[in-house]
Amino acid sequence: MDQAYGAGKAGGAFDPLAFFQQPQTILRLVSWIFSIVIFGCIANEGYVNRPDEVEEFCIFNRNQNACNYGVAMGSLAFLSCAAFLALDIYFPQISGVKDRKKVVLADIGISAFWSFMWFVGFCFLTNQWQVAKPEDNPLNEGGDAARAAITFSFFSIFTWAGQAFLAFQRYKLGASSSLFSPDYADPSQDPTAAPPAGSEYTGYTGDMEAPANMDSSYYGSAGYQGQDY
Repeated sequence: MDQAYGAGKAGGAFDPLAFFQQPQTILRLVSWIFSIVIFGCIANEGYVNRPDEVEEFCIFNRNQNACNYGVAMGSLAFLSCAAFLALDIYFPQISGVKDRKKVVLADIGISAFWSFMWFVGFCFLTNQWQVAKPEDNPLNEGGDAARAAITFSFFSIFTWAGQAFLAFQRYKLGASSSLFSPDYADPSQDPTAAPPAGSEYTGYTGDMEAPANMDSSYYGSAGYQGQDY
């Protein structure tokens, strides 16, 4: 089957079942769920205070940057997953090979970037959780949420790395047919191409002139020669 960067020729019907069975779609959905969990855990239960305090502080060693990092990463990763899922649906309709190549390269770069950022986030949150003081949270509120955020940050490293790997595999696959050559031109858009079969030829509209040396007994368009009886 002729394919270009993991998808067939443009114009095919969308198959939801086949789409959701693709490994890249599964990884995107899993990463999407992880981002929701991380964002929810920190936004809802990531701020605590002492019994004698009114103001709430970040559960990760009272470091506001740690909570801000987790919330920002969770929300942006959520949007990135949603955007790539929409792009995956539209991808088979992209007819240009160069455009498909740009999409795949962007997938590789962004997925690798998110994998690295989740690695940084995992290390950051883990360090701040380890050095957090018990007296800052004597009731141990939000402990499960904090550990869940750290755990899913760790899992997100591999889900995004898996997306980058699958995108790299599609990049190596490239275009497997001359039909997807970057120099391919649609015949209907090429003025120098031969007209399709069954169409009327209109390339020459000038009047036909008889050669100068044609015998005078030849009568123009009738094509008969006179005979002497």
